[in-house]
Amino acid sequence: MRGRKVDAMDALLPYLVLAAGLAVVMAAFTWLALRIRRRGTAGGGLGGALAAYEEAFRATSHAAHHEIRAQADRKTPTGSPDPLRTRRKRG
Repeated sequence: MRGRKVDAMDALLPYLVLAAGLAVVMAAFTWLALRIRRRGTAGGGLGGALAAYEEAFRATSHAAHHEIRAQADRKTPTGSPDPLRTRRKRG
């Protein structure tokens, strides 16, 4: 029995299917991560893992996140450190 001749497209098809599947899975994980961050539904473990990732690979984003959290935790707004620049009400 003679072997069938394999075309180039037939040999490439399994690799294309694998690459497409990997792209779909990565897109789904990216969408899920964005949704979890936006809604704040991350559990303690997942939130910690995302925070560690942010700290390691996105240092400026991590620092900005801590600054935003510190601003949200303040009870009263902070005033100007320069007392000469206070505004006076006219009227």
